[in-house]
Amino acid sequence: MQNYKAREYVGLDEVVGPIFFIRNIHNVGYNELVEIIDEKGKSRLGITLEVGKGYAVVEILEGTSGISLRNSRIRFKEQPLTLGVSEDILGRVFDGKGNPLDGMSKPLYDEMFDVNGLAINPTARDYPKNIIETGISAIDVMNTLVRGQKLPIFSGSGLPHDLIATQVACQARVQGEGFCVVFAAMGVKYDTVRFFIKTFEDSGVLERVAMFLSLADSPSIERTMTPRLALTAAEYFAFTKNMHVLVIMTDMSNYCEALREVSTIRGEIPARKGYPGYLYSDLASLYERAGMIKGIKGSITQLPILTMPNDDITHPIPDLTGYITEGQIVLEREMYSRGIYPPIAGLPSLSRLMKDNIGQGFTRDDHPALASQLFSCYARVKDIRALASIIGEEELSPLDLLYLKFGEEFERKFLSQGYHERRTLEEGLDLGWEVISILPKDELVRIKDEFIAAHYKKR
Repeated sequence: MQNYKAREYVGLDEVVGPIFFIRNIHNVGYNELVEIIDEKGKSRLGITLEVGKGYAVVEILEGTSGISLRNSRIRFKEQPLTLGVSEDILGRVFDGKGNPLDGMSKPLYDEMFDVNGLAINPTARDYPKNIIETGISAIDVMNTLVRGQKLPIFSGSGLPHDLIATQVACQARVQGEGFCVVFAAMGVKYDTVRFFIKTFEDSGVLERVAMFLSLADSPSIERTMTPRLALTAAEYFAFTKNMHVLVIMTDMSNYCEALREVSTIRGEIPARKGYPGYLYSDLASLYERAGMIKGIKGSITQLPILTMPNDDITHPIPDLTGYITEGQIVLEREMYSRGIYPPIAGLPSLSRLMKDNIGQGFTRDDHPALASQLFSCYARVKDIRALASIIGEEELSPLDLLYLKFGEEFERKFLSQGYHERRTLEEGLDLGWEVISILPKDELVRIKDEFIAAHYKKR
């Protein structure tokens, strides 16, 4: 039984978990919105995952409880899932489907945007430029975040990535221009959600933050939709309202687990670690929505956070993420165990767009040389520590002992920073000079003499 005018069908062929199959229908579109009405008249939404000639595979956003194979009515909307956007969504909290979670009514919307985004012509993209100050010296000085960049944080279970995410959201600044934060959380526990909301309320920044939160007990498909809703809101603020938008997404590992669950239900042939073979292209469809467009002042900067299973940086999620993004910030468990916060590892972390956006009028002239010298000296500290573990510190040379002292000061004074402590870039650079001045001037081979004369602090 079917009504082609209304595009409505009665009856399903098969239901498996949150997915149903329907055949003998007109040819429908991929990612098309579907309305499912059960026997009691309750309506719920779904999205087509797979389509073909006369059939479709649909995932229901709100579960399949109460769905009847024989009597359920299916309506194909002939449009994708959309999100209503306006400036009123700033300061609001939404669930993973875009419904208000803060007890307030839905905001008035200016436009409806496709949550899958619109492809940006590669020739229209502008090269990311200028920086976003996060207030964390380990990022601002050593791994500078650039507007329009995608810079992931590689974390692990039990590490303080949630603290870092909220600290960056509260402290991030763009000089003299419109700025806002879009915060998306997937598969998080209720107490973590409360922590996010309370932190933003107490710090007074909630009015410039739009939050999209999907709880751990939400359906898998909701976890896959949450970052798309967040990025749709970001595109509105950046490319319609000319604002600079920082999008923080945590935890991308939960997003990938949701993809794996859906793929398993669909019976797809698994790839590495059981993840679907299209994991790379799916992640790219999210990450590549960051950037800048020529002729538009706004920008979208992404700070996705993922937890590496067993701290394995070669796991498919961080591995594929590293291919798509422009660097990574790695959290180190050993540093965290020694009480260093944030435990940002000095050597494996990098920002590939940093070199073109520091010095040269963007930041202080000594910034590139100082960052390079700090990196070089800290690498030598790691080598000396490895040597000392074999032969003992008493066998080290006086210069090697100075390097060990520098390494301790670098970690305890420069990398370590209180959760509520916001350092400006200038303060971070001055602190970098303070710790590098432990070493003799002859060791500072990457810094020009004029910068040494102006900033080196005698001890």
